[in-house]
Amino acid sequence: MTSPRLGFIGIGLMGDPMTRCLLAAGFDVTVWNRSPDKAEALREAGATVAGSIGELVQSVDVVMLCLANTAAVESVVFGDGGVAQYGRTGQRLIDFSSSDPAATRDFAEWLDSECGMRWIDCPVSGGVAGAEAGTLVMMAGGETDDIDAIRPLVEPISARLTHMGPVGSGQVTKVCNQMIVGCQAAVIAEMVALAEVSGVDADRLTEALSGGHADSKPFQILVPRMAASNFEKPPWHLRTLLKDLDMAVAQSQRAGSATPMSGLAAQLMRTHASHGHAEHDPATLVESYRQRDAE
Repeated sequence: MTSPRLGFIGIGLMGDPMTRCLLAAGFDVTVWNRSPDKAEALREAGATVAGSIGELVQSVDVVMLCLANTAAVESVVFGDGGVAQYGRTGQRLIDFSSSDPAATRDFAEWLDSECGMRWIDCPVSGGVAGAEAGTLVMMAGGETDDIDAIRPLVEPISARLTHMGPVGSGQVTKVCNQMIVGCQAAVIAEMVALAEVSGVDADRLTEALSGGHADSKPFQILVPRMAASNFEKPPWHLRTLLKDLDMAVAQSQRAGSATPMSGLAAQLMRTHASHGHAEHDPATLVESYRQRDAE
């Protein structure tokens, strides 16, 4: 049986390695990116570079998105010359982006009414390292037959895909994931700063606490970078984590569920971002505490 032809839109920190894994697995992948040079970098890896979204959609069976935020998803899918304008019945759209759950449900209905395409929200966790290794954790929302159909397609880029329920459920699950990650990032920053000002070598925190109850992936990633003040080549951006925490607070308001810790973490990150750190590593959060300690 011929493998479905894949289209990938959004060649950024995550989209580039995800596309390379799909190409290495033998899939026929066509790519498009708002900044053409990023898409061109994949030509040597075997990708076909489309000149427009319409050209991509018309030449593939499945459209994959990995975009910065909900607004970017809406623009690419429903904007002038977007996916909805060229989509057709029988095609599926897989959104790997972290987008607002309520908007995602609206998008799915809108896309189906516009062109008959089916929507699967499939946000991921694991960061750039997981994308490069093909070990992303995926949480998906959609119809069962759609989820079953995409499992072979995402196998080269994932360690696990869990079907969480109807469209939007994947995004709710990603919001839950980011609540934990965001709150951890905030408390890890104040923990490292406290250790330093108290005379403890922060470089030894990872060794001392690894394997205990305080250990976690964010701990393993952030503590060494904070302790060494190593903020070069960030594996993620503060603005992305802040965006996800804001979505958590918005979802809590819709659902009538309190999220005081996530709200506080969002405000701490918003303050830090307002001082020029939006595009920086969340590990830079420790700098805000160091500045206070120095005063």
